Amino acid sequence: MSDLVGDARHLSPSAQEALRLRAVAALVEGRDREEVAAVFRVSLKAVDGWWAKWLAGGRDALTARPRGKRVGEYQVLTEAGQEALRQAVLDHRPCELGLSGQLWTRGQVGELIAKLYRVRLTEPGVGKYLKRWGLSFQRPDKRAVEQDPEAVRAWLEETWPAIRAKAKAEGGEVLFADRVGVRSDQVTGRTWGEKGRTPIVRRTGNRFSVNAMSAISTKGRMHFMVFSETFDATVMCRFLERLAGHFDHKIHLVVDGHSAHRSKTVRAWLAGHTEEIELHFLPRYSPELNPDELVNADLKHSLPRGHRARNQAELAAETRRFFRRRQRQPHIVRGYFHGPHVRYTIEENPLSF
Repeated sequence: MSDLVGDARHLSPSAQEALRLRAVAALVEGRDREEVAAVFRVSLKAVDGWWAKWLAGGRDALTARPRGKRVGEYQVLTEAGQEALRQAVLDHRPCELGLSGQLWTRGQVGELIAKLYRVRLTEPGVGKYLKRWGLSFQRPDKRAVEQDPEAVRAWLEETWPAIRAKAKAEGGEVLFADRVGVRSDQVTGRTWGEKGRTPIVRRTGNRFSVNAMSAISTKGRMHFMVFSETFDATVMCRFLERLAGHFDHKIHLVVDGHSAHRSKTVRAWLAGHTEEIELHFLPRYSPELNPDELVNADLKHSLPRGHRARNQAELAAETRRFFRRRQRQPHIVRGYFHGPHVRYTIEENPLSF
């Protein structure tokens, strides 16, 4: 047996655990401690230590334990220092803390650590801290510097609840609307190809585009209109006319501040249809508050996966097919209201206001 054991220090943790258990089992059977040490080729001190652990804690005292430092042990940065750094990364840009750049990298975080605590860490070391803090490397979302945070807060906490309550009291329905343009030369998404050689997507050399207006509701409804002309007040009125024709109750339509939405022509149309449609405006420079923006992103992501249009008529047909497909998928339409930036939660029945 001694030839099979060899030097115990060279064994794996699981093999060392098995050795300890076999040695103690031999002692329990009445073997002499010197004999056990000789058979398993270990020292008397090791045998005595295993026996003491067995008497104190039983089998569990002899099982293998994870090696190395415990998580968080012997860290260079204190817990308080780590929390301060985490909040600095979350609340500020590098340029606001005396560093260069707008985005945080491991190198930038390392520079901040050196600046505040006079400690130099490698980038992998910084990465371990970032992971421990629950942070990940992400593509940032963009916000316009002109956006008014107070207006956004007021919309979410005051305006939106008031619109929803008014629509419910009137037996109406709330929809969010937006316009999107689709171009023939737009290539989105990724494809597989040989390393070092960029794949080529063949498409028509002609440039053409179509526009679409869509409106979605928290009930999963979707309505749309595809058109080729430039979006203006006349087109907006045509869309409102078509939209009103699909409902037997009042619509509360939420839109952005596009000039066509606020034009005299549209205001005049609304004045003559007060029982059919009421317009509500989102805060300026706040597209993330409009769930219909996710419809636009979905459209632009989905179109290139199918047949690429060779003319404007084909592009318009593909666009209509996308919208009709989504009309048959109300669960996806409702999902737009639970986007990555703003969730328009519905407290009652998820299919109602």
